[in-house]
Amino acid sequence: MKIALVGYGKMGHMIEQTALSLGHEVVITVDPFASDATCNPNAMNKQELSQNIIDSGAEGIIEFTSPLSVMDNIKLLLPLKLPLVVGSTGWNDKLQEVKDLASSTGGTIMHSANFSIGVNLFYRIIEEAAELVANFDEYDVAVWEMHHNQKADSPSGTALDIAKRIMAKNKTKTTIVTDSFHEKPKPDMIHVSSTRCGSVPGTHKVFFDSAADTIEITHTARSRQGFASGAVHALENLKKYLDNGTLAHGQLYNMTDVFPGMF
Repeated sequence: MKIALVGYGKMGHMIEQTALSLGHEVVITVDPFASDATCNPNAMNKQELSQNIIDSGAEGIIEFTSPLSVMDNIKLLLPLKLPLVVGSTGWNDKLQEVKDLASSTGGTIMHSANFSIGVNLFYRIIEEAAELVANFDEYDVAVWEMHHNQKADSPSGTALDIAKRIMAKNKTKTTIVTDSFHEKPKPDMIHVSSTRCGSVPGTHKVFFDSAADTIEITHTARSRQGFASGAVHALENLKKYLDNGTLAHGQLYNMTDVFPGMF
């Protein structure tokens, strides 16, 4: 597949290496700050940028930038009607807007808070654990995550996904709290706390705590390689399922849609 990369920082370079190792071709890299990117969007208007991506012959796009630019990128890229995989986080409050844009433009987008296969298996493990622990009133639950000090959003989209999955299995928890507490938490609250430090690729912990003991379940990423591999495989599957009619154009999809039966 011929792939366009929007975002050519550390993650973009790793995605490129992964795509090449899997037999794909990266035909254009877009980034306003990377000197080695083949396309600098600051030097052209939106129409010129769109045309550059079209002229590259790209058959699919992977976007990994930042919460500050992701919505502008989605608005630019969806009308191109190429399969679009978005790894940027921090835009969950815009999901309906993106769904509407995909429908109106006929563009197709797939997103995930975390493309790591291990994290998506972790989601399933947490769901099973939350359902079991929900049978015992003496256990409370909380989520903690830690990432590198260059990450722009907090808490991570993965941590919020974990909390939502816990709430789906434990009906006593109905509210996610991400701020500091200045009074004791209410019983329906699930606290999602964050730490930013150094070069940590990503660690997520779930605590099930009682007066008698604590159960901790942890996923620790050793590098960003898992995210890169997952994003490339997601684009492969998205294009395949669009081509064979399993998925429809003009929709917003997630990991469950492009890896059916796995997560």
